[in-house]
Amino acid sequence: MTDKKPTLIKEAARLKEIADCEHGAIIKRNAALMRVALCYPNNYRVGMSNLGLHIVYRLLNERSDTACERFFLPTKSSVAPLSVETQKPLSGFDIIAFALSFEMDYFNLLAMLKAGGIPIRKNARNENNPLVMVGGPCATFNPEPLAEFADVFVIGEAEVILPRFMDLSAKSKDCTRQDFLRRAAALPGIYAPQFYVHSYNADGTIKKIEPTDGAPPKVFRQWVKNLDDYAGDTAVIAPDGTTEFNMFLTEATRGCGRHCRFCMAGYCFRKPRARSLKNLLAMIKEGSKQKKRIGLMGAALSDYPYIDTLCEELAALNISMSVASFRADSVTQKLVDTLALSGLKTITVAPEAGSKKMRARLNKGIEEEHVFRAVNFGLKAGIKNFRFYFMIGLPFEDEEDIAGIIDLAERTLALMKEKRADGILTLSINPFVPKPFTPFQWMPMAEEKYLKKSLLFIKDRLKKHRNIKIIAESVREAMTQGILARGGRELSATIAKIVEGENRTPTDFLREIKKTGKTAFYLTRERDKDEVFPWETLDMGFSREYIYGELKRAESLTATLKCFEGCTRCGVCKSVVDGRNL
Repeated sequence: MTDKKPTLIKEAARLKEIADCEHGAIIKRNAALMRVALCYPNNYRVGMSNLGLHIVYRLLNERSDTACERFFLPTKSSVAPLSVETQKPLSGFDIIAFALSFEMDYFNLLAMLKAGGIPIRKNARNENNPLVMVGGPCATFNPEPLAEFADVFVIGEAEVILPRFMDLSAKSKDCTRQDFLRRAAALPGIYAPQFYVHSYNADGTIKKIEPTDGAPPKVFRQWVKNLDDYAGDTAVIAPDGTTEFNMFLTEATRGCGRHCRFCMAGYCFRKPRARSLKNLLAMIKEGSKQKKRIGLMGAALSDYPYIDTLCEELAALNISMSVASFRADSVTQKLVDTLALSGLKTITVAPEAGSKKMRARLNKGIEEEHVFRAVNFGLKAGIKNFRFYFMIGLPFEDEEDIAGIIDLAERTLALMKEKRADGILTLSINPFVPKPFTPFQWMPMAEEKYLKKSLLFIKDRLKKHRNIKIIAESVREAMTQGILARGGRELSATIAKIVEGENRTPTDFLREIKKTGKTAFYLTRERDKDEVFPWETLDMGFSREYIYGELKRAESLTATLKCFEGCTRCGVCKSVVDGRNL
């Protein structure tokens, strides 16, 4: 017996214990079915708190020809991942589909393949190995750092892409891997990186990207037009205490039309869509049978057009609910009162920047009066604690903007004391990471020294206030995210080196990049207007010219109106009309 076998047995027993306590999981033992391993490259607690995982799990298992089982990061990285449903290994599945939400999970994704005995590089896999698919936000905005590892990427929303892909899989059981990938590359929303050749300039930037083997020049993001056409709630009830939120998750809205210039979700998941009140209430009532609080999901829940009516309905039904955060400029007293009655202890607001000027550059649309109004709503409802999200190192930022964070925090604390609320004001402060398909994709990330100095300055100025707590993301972790967010497929070799090495961690990735002398290339240089980006093959429905214009509007402090019906400014809604979103 090897050293690994007892650990594997323990892992199987742990998963079996979880499975026995779950409700709603589906087990199909028919060997003739297409078998999909749905993987979340993080632990069970985090993965089962991701509503997208539930949506895809249900979507695949509703098919009569498909069996889908869930995989999560094992407790020890050296242990082979096993499915929750039947404790089977990855190698026993036809398709390994990863749901990827965060850059730091790139390393976990490859670690799961490695531990599962699957060659991490796609060119090393043969006809007997499973096909590796990656979807989720990271796949949609820039799949290139993982281009050497994944066979295909899902560009957009699974509900309208996976059915076509699975139909093709069912019809292609006898064709070779290469032939199948060639056919898959022709499907809307499927990106097969092997059919696109990247050539480079002497300075390391991309010269051009050329499709081969008949692959389409562009891969258009696909998205759901009507959320009511698909279920959007928890598919499997996890045991109490094993998830991040311990709630029954329901999707009220998807996408955002606020046009915040830093936000990838606001661009790559546009346009904003809302479920009908009837559809949402039906899911909530079903979920309430599980005796859990309802977790409403959406980019800006206070923007939900029927939010006050929803609150009234839930109050009448005596159903508790929770939201992750809301827009300070659209929150209502009724919503806050409902949350307070549901047991909410902390209200979360995202000013993002401390100064009016910087919020204008971001097109945030939130002013101080909105923030203070939200705080007053909370205090009136008996909620004493508040959390503010801020970023530092934003484009065009100066010392006045950093000082604005301190000033806004101190005046908020003064308001809390005025209302005799002895609560905690938590400031979550994160370094800004420029993301693809946003107006700031051309802008440099702030220098490491500047970010650390700014964070230290804020902490030093606020340390006298016992009621202010500061939580800050690691600057070096943010730098790693920054490299992965805008890097190309040349990063694959460094990512693989970390995963294949003994006792290597994501921290070593940044060290390896620094050794090459290319840290500034990836992070702190401003991109030329016409530079070809690694993600240029993908089309989100709007043009480069449009988002570059938004960058210029940020420079000039010019506001952009939020989405409205009939608008054709960015082109996303027009793309539905002209057939790019099929």
